[in-house]
Amino acid sequence: QVQLVESGGGLVQPGGSLGLSCTASGLTFRRYTLSWHRQAPGKERELVARITSTSGITNYSDSVKGRFTISRDNAKNTLFLQMNSLKPEDTAVYYCNAVLNWDNYWGQGTQVTVSS
Repeated sequence: QVQLVESGGGLVQPGGSLGLSCTASGLTFRRYTLSWHRQAPGKERELVARITSTSGITNYSDSVKGRFTISRDNAKNTLFLQMNSLKPEDTAVYYCNAVLNWDNYWGQGTQVTVSS
């Protein structure tokens, strides 16, 4: 059974930093394209950042480019998102996602709140 478990969310002040992790089990992690998505109250879920399987190419939404960094450790089956210079508008539930062909898996999400 495939499981994706996010951790690292919490409350942080504007301008602060936070790191998220997503640990996977039950799948061949290194073969999957991985991504982080977020959903704020009353809004649709949106892509934040993505990293490919073999080449590790990354791409980011314009709203987080230059502030967030996505990375992966295939040996530890873990996906990361380092978030710096956080803004109140980054407040959302953050989800990790793993995709390979028709396989599409989601974690349960972790809350990130940016507030003073």
